[in-house]
Amino acid sequence: MKRVFLIVLDSCGAGELPDAARFGDFGVNTLRSCASSALLSIPNLRAAGLGNIDGLDFLGPAARPAGAFGKLAEKSMGKDTTIGHWELAGVVSPEPLPTYPDGFPEEVLRPFREATGRGVLANAPWSGTAVINEFGDTHVQTGDLIVYTSADSVFQIAAHEDVVPVEQLYEYCRIARGILRGKHAVGRVIARPFVGKGNGNYTRTANRHDFSLEPPRKTMLDAFCDAGLDAIAVGKIYDIFAGQGIREHVYTTGNADGMAKTAAYADRNFHGLCFVNLVDFDMLYGHRRNVDGYAAALTEFDAWLGAFLKKLGPEDAVMITADHGCDPAYTATTDHTREYVPLLILGEAIQPVNLGVRPCFADLAATVCDLFGLPLQTEGRSFKEAILR
Repeated sequence: MKRVFLIVLDSCGAGELPDAARFGDFGVNTLRSCASSALLSIPNLRAAGLGNIDGLDFLGPAARPAGAFGKLAEKSMGKDTTIGHWELAGVVSPEPLPTYPDGFPEEVLRPFREATGRGVLANAPWSGTAVINEFGDTHVQTGDLIVYTSADSVFQIAAHEDVVPVEQLYEYCRIARGILRGKHAVGRVIARPFVGKGNGNYTRTANRHDFSLEPPRKTMLDAFCDAGLDAIAVGKIYDIFAGQGIREHVYTTGNADGMAKTAAYADRNFHGLCFVNLVDFDMLYGHRRNVDGYAAALTEFDAWLGAFLKKLGPEDAVMITADHGCDPAYTATTDHTREYVPLLILGEAIQPVNLGVRPCFADLAATVCDLFGLPLQTEGRSFKEAILR
């Protein structure tokens, strides 16, 4: 194998896991919700075998799927971006990262206030769009920082770009990252800059930046780097892995930009892995519970995929999956949902086969490394022999 493009459709879940109730989720299925929208048109994904995956027959199974297909169960104790991506890259997290349903304690906030010289507003789980409109005016008047969390292991700092310049906000996030260690080692500290003229009329900008916890051990990205192969990150992959094991990276402003940059890498002659995250599914549509928006984004991706597949050479493969669910029709919360994730694998060297239900996201990492003959210490098990012609 010369090149593998691993594309994560952020939050594109394939139905609730058996332990979903433990995570507060009942009857969730991101793809089923999208299938209810008249805006969903995914002929390329259907042809690849998406509707042939166990439990996804409502999408319409293909008579002769073009690729290998299946779904992955998450073994880690979480349903967030960090843990999901780490497991896809080979690291299972048996313990959940810390969350703060009642806000952050003084032992975290006191040193943060002292180091930044600014007060703190909110300090509770909030919707990111709601919190800036609730506290934005006070923030602009006082300069206090809007600090909030969610059901995920995150410490988020929102600030108006005219009050706190973006680079200063990033520095505040670095300060928080240094404080949030040990028992308070959250998965991500996230900068959430926004703009607007006041009176609750604020919007977030594209200058978000994540400051992630480092993976606890080597991932498949390190395996590629250690072997001298390319390990390319597109979108927020670099941040999720805190840069660990990544030789080259490029940020994106959304799905369209991410797809364009992935296509540009396909035009390059590299040897290794291109790991892509398309964030809009989660950020713009899943969390905002926008079924039609999510379905339209899948339709856009599907149209792009048709052209992208023509760029693949005989020794290339594309793998399409997700990191968790975020059912846009689930109204009990606006958080992620505990779901299986779909898996499609396409390429000239890939035979159409039903991979069934794999017990661990890390099976993907084991397979990717096996395709390149790279060693990786992981709980995942390779299915290379099943997919190669």
